[in-house]
Amino acid sequence: MADLTGWRVLVTAGGTREPIDPVRYLGNRSSGKMGNAIAREAAARGATVTLVTTASPPDFEAEIVSVETAQEMAEAVWSRVANQDVIVMAAAVADFRPAHTHSIKLSRSDGPPVIELEPTPDVLAGVVERNAGAAVVGFAAETGTLDRAVDKARAKGVDLLVANDVLADGSGFGSTTNQVTVIMADGSVDPWPLMSKQEVAARLLDLLSKQRSGLD
Repeated sequence: MADLTGWRVLVTAGGTREPIDPVRYLGNRSSGKMGNAIAREAAARGATVTLVTTASPPDFEAEIVSVETAQEMAEAVWSRVANQDVIVMAAAVADFRPAHTHSIKLSRSDGPPVIELEPTPDVLAGVVERNAGAAVVGFAAETGTLDRAVDKARAKGVDLLVANDVLADGSGFGSTTNQVTVIMADGSVDPWPLMSKQEVAARLLDLLSKQRSGLD
């Protein structure tokens, strides 16, 4: 199937790493599997794919932009917004980073350091602000209730928000499966059953294709 031929799709994947010193960082458990699955599915269906990722390079054809921090991801994504038809923000971007990065490794003998945090750039908000007509899909990893994800969908102004409970069986970071709830721009929700991440990717792109064709 080549239903996305002619589309330009940008996907983010993985979890950002915010350095404390040359050895240590603040990060999260995101593996990049969900973002990779979406990018792989889009490429297989004919799209021209750009993957901005903190994870290892995937095994499919795409423009790969390797980044590490939230700032690097923001700059890589924002500079490419104008040239995309669909932007899928599947990466787990750190909300905070150390305000100061030490140039040498901190020593255990000096005792626990005091680490002052500051906000990172809001990459998704920047995408929506700079958007020149692309469909924007956000992701929200929550624990327990998904109520905050519904609020986030409205606040961010995305076309779709894909939320999951990372504490649920088969739906956590690093798993090969996912159980997501798709939240529409109007706040309506569509819970999907547990399925492989590749199946989630296919179903998500089916939905985007239908929406952009004006058939929904």
